[in-house]
Amino acid sequence: MQALTSIDLSGLDIFAKGKVRCVYDLGEKLLIVASDRISAFDHVLPSGIPGKGRILTGVSAFWFKRLARMSGHHMITDRVEEFPAELEAYAEVIRDRSMLVWKAKRIDIECIVRGYLAGSAWKEYAGTGTVAGEELPPGLEQNARLDRPFFTPSTKADDGHDRNISVGEMTELAGAKPTEYIIAKSLSLYVEASRIAEERGITIVDTKFEFGYLNDEIILIDEALTPDSSRFRVRETPESEPINVDKQFVRDHLEQTGWDKNSAPPVLPGEVTAECRRRYLLLYERLIGSKPRWLT
Repeated sequence: MQALTSIDLSGLDIFAKGKVRCVYDLGEKLLIVASDRISAFDHVLPSGIPGKGRILTGVSAFWFKRLARMSGHHMITDRVEEFPAELEAYAEVIRDRSMLVWKAKRIDIECIVRGYLAGSAWKEYAGTGTVAGEELPPGLEQNARLDRPFFTPSTKADDGHDRNISVGEMTELAGAKPTEYIIAKSLSLYVEASRIAEERGITIVDTKFEFGYLNDEIILIDEALTPDSSRFRVRETPESEPINVDKQFVRDHLEQTGWDKNSAPPVLPGEVTAECRRRYLLLYERLIGSKPRWLT
């Protein structure tokens, strides 16, 4: 299977184009199509991961459905057979890698919830002994479980250069009541998703949510708890050490190459691409409970 890194749906109006996904304007609705591109450190890498867009879409759809009782969301359907007739000509290209959603007004905040001392939370703690400015007990180790999830917002920048902000700054950007609602909703969604994941032997280290307004309601939008937007760990066997089944594997590889993160990114070796795909599929299969239908 080859990676699908370029998707051209000529005849449809582009609403937005990101590093991995392209969003098409259908009036009150949007079509989100996920490619197999992968990004890291604000760069799109020259190597795609075969099937990655399908995995992202399937995982997002799983979470939107499972968490629907806790939060409204923008997904209408991920089944191409239920898409509008105008999309029929593109069915085979977008099957299993797209979803039809309601067009919401995005709130430009990345809503990050951290349950473990990893990533930038670990870097902050290692330097200052704090997470989100709150002092933690000394002597904690990397990847240690926090005594409660932390909400750490950042800006949502279209150029990819997000900036960590305080809750006070978030309040200035989004308003007091929306901020209070979003924080509570993000934390409750993380707790419930963690419960569901742990039943399947998956640990959600951290994740990001995005929200938007649909009419006057704040709903969950974008992707939900995917290996691109979250860190997950699993044990392949009961005796083995946990491994990351997310984009962190690729980040770790790039850190070891000596790449300066400013020049053009290096091509991923074939074995790194294959292992990244294997880990994304491992997460999918543990979460969903079966192989993807496009592999059977």
